[in-house]
Amino acid sequence: MDTRIFRVTDENRNMAAAREAVEEAGKILQDGGLVAFPTETVYGLGGDALNPESSRKIYAAKGRPSDNPLIVHICRWEDMSLIVREIPETAKKLGKAFWPGPITMILEKSDRVPKETTGGLSTVAVRMPSDPTALSLIRAAGGYVAAPSANASGRPSPTLAKHVEEDLGGRIEMILDGGQACIGLESTIVDLTEEIPTILRPGYITKEMLEEVLGKVEIDGAILPEGCKTAPKAPGMKYRHYAPKAELTIISGEEEAVVKRINALLKEAEKKGLRSGVIATDATAGRYGATFVKSAGSREREEETARELYRILREFDEEEVDVIYSEAFEESGIGQAVMNRLLKAAGHRMEMAGGAV
Repeated sequence: MDTRIFRVTDENRNMAAAREAVEEAGKILQDGGLVAFPTETVYGLGGDALNPESSRKIYAAKGRPSDNPLIVHICRWEDMSLIVREIPETAKKLGKAFWPGPITMILEKSDRVPKETTGGLSTVAVRMPSDPTALSLIRAAGGYVAAPSANASGRPSPTLAKHVEEDLGGRIEMILDGGQACIGLESTIVDLTEEIPTILRPGYITKEMLEEVLGKVEIDGAILPEGCKTAPKAPGMKYRHYAPKAELTIISGEEEAVVKRINALLKEAEKKGLRSGVIATDATAGRYGATFVKSAGSREREEETARELYRILREFDEEEVDVIYSEAFEESGIGQAVMNRLLKAAGHRMEMAGGAV
């Protein structure tokens, strides 16, 4: 299959060719095909959420386990009523505060949503993205687009169209290229079927932001570092994700100790003839003796770190490094989401500078 790529940006969005490309992409989805498209978080791999065969195609294209639910993307609030049994007050509050935007709600599904889309669960994950191309595509497709991240299962999520092409070129009908994703991490997932809303996946919308709207919010223990051996509530969180090809190890601790430990590991790797990479920050990038050192930005700008993480992991793959050492990041605010993704990418391989974690 030839995968067509069409660029849709702020500059050409209202031009006839771009509108026609989005309409064509919508028709592909209506006919049961697959289209990758930009969102504000990462690129999504879209199929008709109400068509069981489309969901099967998504799993096949990604090599994704079939018990890993797909998020249903909508473009209008009123479209929620078709796919959920009821809309609780908590959902209304979150929708008013954060939609369109990077938050996904877990609700009891209606019979209109096939089990293939929900991974066999009685609940459905619903999100309304803010990216204008995504919203236009959802509208053109009929209002309900199931879309996980548009990468091969287990690989770092795509924040550029070229990442999608690397993983899924030849497997899907079309890619809408909207440039770099502005957030760079997947949406926050909140389970609203429990008495107390529970974060199943951290993201740009933080626990503190949610509590300003809902009051008390809990975090699923399985997504915390100390809970890595706990079975997660969201099936999709129990698999290794976001992983580069190289072995990744996270080093935590005070800055001086971390720099010293990573440099020691780099020397060991060099003796073994291994190509090494380091994920550092602006403040430390010049202090490492590796050929490939990449800064994830300033620790004072968490959004920058989130936006750059997956791009950095994929660049290490292109450079064919054998081992990667990453500094740890603060596990608060957006930093919690960054560390969640890093830990999963590393298979929870983390070391305290001066002693194992």
